[in-house]
Amino acid sequence: MPDLLDTLRTAWRLYSHPRVLVMLFLGFSAGLPYLLVFSTLSAWLADADVDRAAIGYFSWVGIMFSIKVFWAPVVDRLKLPLLGRALGQRRSWLLLAQIGIGLSLAAMALVEPVGHLERFAQLALLVAFCSATQDICIDAYRIDSADDSFQGAMAATYILGYRVAMLVAGAGAFYIASYDSWNGAYHVMAWLMAVGIVTTLIIREPDTPPRQSFGRHPAQWLETALIAPFRDFFGRYGALALGLLALVAIYRISDITMGVMANPFYLDIGYTKNEIATVAKFFGFFMTILGSAVGGLAVLRWGLGRSMLMGAVGVALTNVLFAVMATYSPVTPLPVTEVPVEQVRWLALAWLAAVISADNLFGGFANVALIAFMSSLTNRNFSATQFALFSSLMTLPGKFIGGFSGEVVKAAGYPTFFNYAALLGVPAILLTLWWMRRGRAAPDQGRG
Repeated sequence: MPDLLDTLRTAWRLYSHPRVLVMLFLGFSAGLPYLLVFSTLSAWLADADVDRAAIGYFSWVGIMFSIKVFWAPVVDRLKLPLLGRALGQRRSWLLLAQIGIGLSLAAMALVEPVGHLERFAQLALLVAFCSATQDICIDAYRIDSADDSFQGAMAATYILGYRVAMLVAGAGAFYIASYDSWNGAYHVMAWLMAVGIVTTLIIREPDTPPRQSFGRHPAQWLETALIAPFRDFFGRYGALALGLLALVAIYRISDITMGVMANPFYLDIGYTKNEIATVAKFFGFFMTILGSAVGGLAVLRWGLGRSMLMGAVGVALTNVLFAVMATYSPVTPLPVTEVPVEQVRWLALAWLAAVISADNLFGGFANVALIAFMSSLTNRNFSATQFALFSSLMTLPGKFIGGFSGEVVKAAGYPTFFNYAALLGVPAILLTLWWMRRGRAAPDQGRG
């Protein structure tokens, strides 16, 4: 009992530390815009009867999150003229990004997709750009503001805040849209960015040493910021490096591709916005958290290789469940059935909950395994740059291929699309098996 009490006191001191608590609110600010330019946006477009192929192409705005590494050095080095003097390097860029997100979401709420699709796409792209910039700033703030003993707790509170925000931007937006409108939902989301703005104005700028600017020793800056991390990675892993990067790039293709058309699929087969919010968003949120927790335990108990393999296989198989659901729609009863409509509806919701449970459990599980895998590849001397590169690479192919998902649905229907998404997971399974046999023997210099 004394040991348990000591552990609880230590946990309380750690998680009640101001630097740790701050990450809860910054995590909320980071997570709020993500679904608003991804699956929630797809639902709005589907509800407005936008062409399904166009909805698929809209997912390409999410590529902004995959290429943020290209302008991260600018955010890191360039000092903003007025805000930079008033707030400091990290907070000034963070505030600028948050204001950009809020104004862009408010502008989206004033535009109807039908008849103004190009303007709507431009605003969604601006939201994604500002959101990716905010991610860069928050990651840098987290690393700069506390020593290593706080980083684990800060990451944990950040993830919690991020997931709560995704629940708000997912289930919350659906509930608001069902009782009001999608425009009203996006107005509310724009105002909720005030959480991040107020937090940025309250927190203190972290104490960091002066950074080398672009104007001084540009060749040395280029070497340190861009060339050295690549040279280190390829130097440590040699011929295996390309295979490892390929595994990072394709591991989530199946999951990301399926996610683009998930909400339009629910609406098209007859589920209401309220039902989607309750089951797919609210209930699914807790299933993702559970899957993440199980994934972390699996990595610890079973090792990284088997956990990666289980995640890859599970994600592919859950897409097959969606294909079955699309083939035998549980929402509308068959003409020959004598089962009461209310009972059919209850069974339809139960089937949706079962499929969502499997999908989110394995999605959360696989995501944790992939993050652990990428962390194992990172040299701590270049941790920020290399991890940013890996995190950009892990979503870029999936976002690109996902852009064609609407075309596949339009040409072949949902059952074929979900089977196609499942098959996209096969290369990840094969590369994971390769890594378990060969890649794990790679050298690990520089990790200490």
